[in-house]
Amino acid sequence: MILTSPFAFAQTKLQNGIWHGSLKNSSDKEVPFTFEVKDTLGKKCIRIINGSEHFKVPDVKQLGDSVFIHMPLFDSEFKAKLVEGKLRGNWIRHLPQADVAIPFTAELGNYRFFKEAKPGYNVEGRWSAIFASGDTTVAEFKQTGNKVTGTFLTTTGDYRYLEGTTTNDSLYLSCFDGGHAFLFTAAISHNNTSILTGGKFYSGWSGKDEWWAQKDENAKLPDAYSLTALKPGYTKMAFTFTDLNGKKVSLSDARFKNKVVILQIMGSWCPNCMDETSYLVNFYKKYHPKGVEIIGLAYERSTDFNRSKKSLDQLKKRFNIPYPVLITGYTNDKKELVKSLPMLANFIGFPTTIIIDKKGDVRKIHTGFSGPGTGNYYAEFINEFEKLNDDLLAEK
Repeated sequence: MILTSPFAFAQTKLQNGIWHGSLKNSSDKEVPFTFEVKDTLGKKCIRIINGSEHFKVPDVKQLGDSVFIHMPLFDSEFKAKLVEGKLRGNWIRHLPQADVAIPFTAELGNYRFFKEAKPGYNVEGRWSAIFASGDTTVAEFKQTGNKVTGTFLTTTGDYRYLEGTTTNDSLYLSCFDGGHAFLFTAAISHNNTSILTGGKFYSGWSGKDEWWAQKDENAKLPDAYSLTALKPGYTKMAFTFTDLNGKKVSLSDARFKNKVVILQIMGSWCPNCMDETSYLVNFYKKYHPKGVEIIGLAYERSTDFNRSKKSLDQLKKRFNIPYPVLITGYTNDKKELVKSLPMLANFIGFPTTIIIDKKGDVRKIHTGFSGPGTGNYYAEFINEFEKLNDDLLAEK
């Protein structure tokens, strides 16, 4: 007769609690993150933790010692084995051309970078940051003890909720949202703690860049309403695309006549689009009764309608999107987008939001989206955006 101890049984079950996860990229760098495992309605559920964001992932299955975690967005999943209480496996991204598998490990433990970090310099404040690839950004950090949260803002959006630590003279930040895995490191100058040097940025499996920054409370980005415009001679948008049910939808449809219309140029693969969608769903509930319509124009990574529909159905379900989302049939390549909307003079990036007045004229085009991880920038966007819509609704 063989007796199985309770301890041995526990090692074969995914345990509740805070876990330390890590992804290893092609540069042999570990991108750490934390997640919580809980029981919800008799099933396992996890929440991925990045700063104040707890990203719920309900599709968690265990078969024997195998654990499968399907991400609700971004078409990715984890496949891992539970060995002696630890997870070992891969995070798999399903891209149009091929799947990309990134090694993944996890163990119980409520820490991100270090179990015990040594005291470090304080980096709280606003920074002007420059990347070797040419991007000029604004970084905003908050610090409590060793813990640092914040983000980098660019003209096309932000790097969402970054979380990390300072230890001695080094800064470490990371973010994992199921679609992107970011790692930022930098040295804090001994002689001048308002300078960050030797910065490295790792993205996904093989993305790599260098950066440096200087503290600058007056740092700011260009006006997001000044970056994208219509070609000379154009005042209106025109298109006909297909919704998720296969029905053709045109901006000239009766539903949109004499309405303020918001065009959301987006994709299910885009984290900043996810943040914008979350905001627009609540905005729509408030402004639709006043006469505002929203149309999502999706540019997916594949031209396959059924594949795009599957990803967008997940997005629609995740956020309970009440407005139409159209599959344009074009990919997220900038040249492809300009083919589909030839009246745009200079498309810069996703998301881009076009505001159309009740006469059908384009009044504003907003490039990028500063999500809730950007703090005051997010609040300022909401105030400006809602005032603009109030003003357009008041027009005769």
